[in-house]
Amino acid sequence: MNFLAHILLSGNQEGVIMGNYVGDFIKGLLTEEKTKDWNPQYVLGLKLHRFIDSFTDTHELVREAKIRAARSNGKLAGIVTDIYFDYFLARYFQDYASEPLPVYAHHFYTIVEKNEHLIPPGMVPMVHSMIRQDWLTEYATLDGIDLTFQRLSRRAGFLAPIRTAVSELREHEDFYHEKFNRFFPELQMQSARFISGNEH
Repeated sequence: MNFLAHILLSGNQEGVIMGNYVGDFIKGLLTEEKTKDWNPQYVLGLKLHRFIDSFTDTHELVREAKIRAARSNGKLAGIVTDIYFDYFLARYFQDYASEPLPVYAHHFYTIVEKNEHLIPPGMVPMVHSMIRQDWLTEYATLDGIDLTFQRLSRRAGFLAPIRTAVSELREHEDFYHEKFNRFFPELQMQSARFISGNEH
């Protein structure tokens, strides 16, 4: 899953939200020795991020979506599918959250600015861009998703082909929406269960 999903699946604890948000930028095993001086909620968020990625990557519905996406996006199908799913989450946000997406996004940006000390240095420029350009609400439109793919395509040479990925979503939106609709409630339930089972 991409940023919006990870954030929403974190619940309401700021430490968990921050850990889940930065999860891709914290590498290596989360051993007790490594994390002994870290905020326990933050560590739980990091572990939740890895749980979400593992659950998503091994789920049959996601696999079916990736197979379709791979026809036009090849090895980038996993990244593409994550962003497609964030589009559906943003577009139908009222079905999954208790407040409108713009309100939720602004609240999240406030949390991030307050907890910037928890963000790995290599992630900080991207975070500043996300807040300044309001990426989370951009996810709710096809034009916004297109812009997301354009930005991503410039990050590294191997990502260049992703700039045209919105065309697949435009053509087969119903197919991907059906997969998301069946998958995301299950992911919500499993993520909540993971949090409650690992809190100290």
